[in-house]
Amino acid sequence: MATSLEGRTAFVTGAARGIGLAITERLLAAGARVMLADVDAAELKAAAGRLGDRASAVLADVTVTADVERAVHAVGERWGRLDIVVNNAGITGRSYPITELTDDDWHCVIACDLTSVFLVCRAAIRVMLAAGGGRIINIASIAGKEGNPSLVPYSAAKAGVIGLTKALAKEVATRGIFVNAVAPAVIETDILRQMTKETVNMLVAKIPMGRWGQPQEVAALVAWLASDECSFSTGAVYDLSGGRATY
Repeated sequence: MATSLEGRTAFVTGAARGIGLAITERLLAAGARVMLADVDAAELKAAAGRLGDRASAVLADVTVTADVERAVHAVGERWGRLDIVVNNAGITGRSYPITELTDDDWHCVIACDLTSVFLVCRAAIRVMLAAGGGRIINIASIAGKEGNPSLVPYSAAKAGVIGLTKALAKEVATRGIFVNAVAPAVIETDILRQMTKETVNMLVAKIPMGRWGQPQEVAALVAWLASDECSFSTGAVYDLSGGRATY
């Protein structure tokens, strides 16, 4: 592969399925070792079991500080280093107008989609500063740039991920740590089942290519951002939207 990650160690959240699993497979194919983190024990065990001896797994709820600290520590315990972090874990939440959303709807999405990114970044940055470098890739969304109707908590959380990415990148820009975000449009994964058919159709209709993206297309971009080929880009947000976002 053109993008080599030989000798690197990665930590991927939400890695048991969908985009996270595709990213894990791509990083492994490029030569990296990968620690998969997920809250779904059965899916996590099954995924890790299929991926070979360069993959390992840790059960963790990335909305909980203690779980995050334990999971990041597990990477060092397993392989002695942490080079790449991919914050992928997330949910869309219910696709309803704001007047029909509860406090729990809001807090659940913000915790999973934004607070988790803060917690993982904080834990990882401590390790990477001590090591003298690293790569963090946060999976945001076009919703965080444009806002999607009936997805207010999700749109707000992903906007927060974008802001966090830019701020953190500037904070560590001279310390050998690169922090970037990927902002996909609709990607064909199980997460689409969390939304109504009308919402999914509305989102696809916004894409000039007329189709949804594939997890492997997200993974290809993440692999490049994790590699040395990405050498002068930090704090950036890379759209992966089939032409929907061109700014």
